[in-house]
Amino acid sequence: MAIVIVGAGLAGLRTAQELRKLEYGGDIVLVGDENHLPYDRPPLSKEVIRGEREDTTFEPAEYFLEHSIELRLGSAAVAVNTAAQTVELADGSTLAYDELVIATGLHPRRIPSLPDLAGVHVLRSRDDAAALRKDVESSSRALVVGAGFIGCELAAGLRHAGADVVIVEPQQTPLGSVLGADVGELVARLHREEGVDLRTGIGIKTLRGSDRVTHAVLTDDTEIEVDTVVIGVGSIPVTGFLASSGIEIADGISADAVGRTSDPHVWTVGDVAAWTVGDANKRVEHWSNVGDQVRVMVPAILGHDAAPARPQVPYFWSDQYDLKIQALGTPSADDSVKIIDDDGRKFLAYYFRDGILTAVVGAGKAGGVMKMRAKIGQPFE
Repeated sequence: MAIVIVGAGLAGLRTAQELRKLEYGGDIVLVGDENHLPYDRPPLSKEVIRGEREDTTFEPAEYFLEHSIELRLGSAAVAVNTAAQTVELADGSTLAYDELVIATGLHPRRIPSLPDLAGVHVLRSRDDAAALRKDVESSSRALVVGAGFIGCELAAGLRHAGADVVIVEPQQTPLGSVLGADVGELVARLHREEGVDLRTGIGIKTLRGSDRVTHAVLTDDTEIEVDTVVIGVGSIPVTGFLASSGIEIADGISADAVGRTSDPHVWTVGDVAAWTVGDANKRVEHWSNVGDQVRVMVPAILGHDAAPARPQVPYFWSDQYDLKIQALGTPSADDSVKIIDDDGRKFLAYYFRDGILTAVVGAGKAGGVMKMRAKIGQPFE
């Protein structure tokens, strides 16, 4: 049996590793559109941009030889034929599969109306990070468009590099759609204390410059000088190559509770995967979610009888300045929020919905967050 895994990031690598861990002895082919060995993405917006780390590769080339995992790097999948059970690659080659795993992740959303100028970046790949890092070294005034996690982390990295930083965010607070306004205000306070010019309720209208960006015009018609711009306005699941496959696509690739798609021989995992949770399909874009999914999906691929998956408490984090912002559970902007601890910089917040503790979010409060794991999803006062 041959298993082809499309996507050579965290989810694809963990799938291959779990297959070998469960003693699958057949062929594994790991396909990636980048030329790099599988690498960790979260550090790109943190340590890499700050110049503290360059290589985030998970395993050396020898690892894949030792575990008989064939790498097909630098050539993206461009089509899947489910009837023939083949994957076509950009280099013109075709791979046959018995089981196919799609772990293609996301690509950054761009703003099509903006002119194509040097100095304007998105961040998803190792090459994106290298290009941005090069600009950061000489940047004096940077604009970050979007105050989600990537935008906030990049703003912190740019400040660390000594640049003056402006953030524009159409919502009223950073991270407002994820963590709500109350905690969003605490994140806003952190950035302003670090010298960031944070402008909320404002977006980007256009950019100016001949070859390289020199000015940004905001939606309030303010014009500011900038030499580096980073667009951080979300990401889109990579599913375009499946357009003619017949595989069901919604917000990502639709799948059942073990990762099986509408085709019985095609599976999906990671950020691109919209697994069935309850009565709905949902994508979860958290690093730790991949391991939880792989431990459920791979036994199903191999036809093993597996005990029901133990419910996992979602967990994600974000490094900003000297603080690690951590979240357990599923915080929502619609939840009631109680600030438990706030010393003016570090904070701890509990989230409630109908008397149930839905999440705990803390900045610089690892102990306070983690001790609440068992209480998430329980009635709590």
